[in-house]
Amino acid sequence: MLQVKSIVVGIVGTNCYIVYDKKSRDAVIIDPGAEAERILSFLEEEELHPQAILLTHGHFDHILAVPALREKYKIPLYAAEEERKMLGNGQLNMSGRDPEDNVEIQDFTALRDGEELEFLGKKWKVLSTPGHTRGSICFFVEGEVPYLFSGDTLFCESYGRTDLYSGSEKEIIRSIREKLFTLPEETLVFPGHEESTTIRNEKSYNPVNFFRE
Repeated sequence: MLQVKSIVVGIVGTNCYIVYDKKSRDAVIIDPGAEAERILSFLEEEELHPQAILLTHGHFDHILAVPALREKYKIPLYAAEEERKMLGNGQLNMSGRDPEDNVEIQDFTALRDGEELEFLGKKWKVLSTPGHTRGSICFFVEGEVPYLFSGDTLFCESYGRTDLYSGSEKEIIRSIREKLFTLPEETLVFPGHEESTTIRNEKSYNPVNFFRE
């Protein structure tokens, strides 16, 4: 089973996940939202070898440490094609009040719905889940106990806000019901904020259950 380390970073408490194999020490970094020095410290202390950075979406609190990590490790960055506009515009991703503080990302490998990546000896399926942002995606990792890295789409008994640029409440509800609630109920869900949950729990207690079409 893969190891998952959550490092809570930044002013809004974003979960940056380090997923790694205990034997090979290879690792994947998900949503490095800030405090690059803390992320780097963990990677170095554990003698991990990052293979890639994956982004669930382009808001500032999920991307601020990307430049420092890419400079250190020279590893590829993956994000949804639909998130290109937001990632490339500091005002849209809200990364800085002043132009010099903006994080604007142009160079990344674009992902599309249903695409499969292979890291740490596992298949990682890309699930397009628009709603929090147009280009929000989740990563589903196969295994005896499956993992879902849900970004700001699905939270523990909640879901992501939809009042920012390119958000849509109608779409996020559809994404959760049609894409995420069809996953195995034992799937462990690692969200972008707060504590982890399971698909089984969310099918019972998430408020999207009470919305009518």
